[in-house]
Amino acid sequence: MPDLLMPDVLAPLLKGTIFTEHIHHYHKIGSTNTTAMEAAAAGAPEGTVFIAEQQSAGRGRGANTWHSEQSTGIYCSVILRPALPPSAVLVLTLATGLAVHAAVQQIDLHLTPDLKWPNDGLLHGKKFCGILTEMNAEATRVRYIVVGIGINVNHTTFPEELRPIATSLRLMTGAEWSRVELCAALLKSLDREYQSLLKQPDAHGSILSRFQERSSSVRGKDVYIDLDVVLGDECKVQNFATLYRGLTVGNRVFIGPHVCFTNDRYPRAVSPGWQVVPTFVEEGASI
Repeated sequence: MPDLLMPDVLAPLLKGTIFTEHIHHYHKIGSTNTTAMEAAAAGAPEGTVFIAEQQSAGRGRGANTWHSEQSTGIYCSVILRPALPPSAVLVLTLATGLAVHAAVQQIDLHLTPDLKWPNDGLLHGKKFCGILTEMNAEATRVRYIVVGIGINVNHTTFPEELRPIATSLRLMTGAEWSRVELCAALLKSLDREYQSLLKQPDAHGSILSRFQERSSSVRGKDVYIDLDVVLGDECKVQNFATLYRGLTVGNRVFIGPHVCFTNDRYPRAVSPGWQVVPTFVEEGASI
C-alpha cells in the first residue's frame, strides 16, 4: 500500500486533536506555507492542515528553499489562531521543535534529534527538519499563525550542494519509515504542545527549559525571547533562575544582544534564550 499522506488515512489517527476536520492533500504544490497563509487570510479555520507529496517552491527561513523530493518527506503546514500576543510566535516555533523531537522518539526511542535554535532539527550535525512560522498580527494580538514543518524522512540522496549539511531519518537509521505514522505522531504531539501553551500558566517556561535540554546550541546557556521591548523602556529580564529589572538600552528582535542596565547595577547582554518582558506585562500573564 502506498505510503501517501491522505486525509482519510490521517484523520482517524488524529481524533481528539484540532487537526481532524480540515486536511488538504496535494500531490504537488508550490509551497504548503504559501497556500496555508492564503487560506488563513480567506478565513480558513484553526486546525486546517495542508500536506503535499511534493513542493516545487518549498520555503525555509529567510530566503532559503526546502528540497522536497516526491513522497519521501513530510511537507506540512497548519493554521493556528491563538489568543496570544505576536511575541508568542517564537515560543510556538520552539514548541513545534519539541513536537518533532517527541514524534521521532515515539517511533524510534534510540534516535535523539538535536534542536538547533530556533527552528532546525539535526541528526549527527546534519539537518533533517526545518520549521517555518509565519503570522499575520496586529500590534497586540495574533490574527493567525501558519506553522510549516519539513522533515526528511525516506530520502536516500540529496542534491550535491546539500549532501554535506542534510540527512534523513532513513539515512540515519538504515530503515524505511512510515510517513503516515510519523505525520500522525507529529500532529498529535503538536496539538499537545499547543493546548498546553494556551492553557497552562507555566507552559512558557516549560517550553524554554525542555528546548534547552534538547538543544546543544543553547544547553547550559541562558535563553531569551525578545518581546519587542522599546529602547528606554523599563523591563524585567529573566533567565531560568533569576529575575532582574532594569532599563533597555539596546535590542535586536529574536537574536540579541539585548542589553539592559538591571537592578543590581550591572549591564547585561542577553543572548538567545533569555526572556525579556516589558513591565506592563502582568506578572504570571501568558506570553
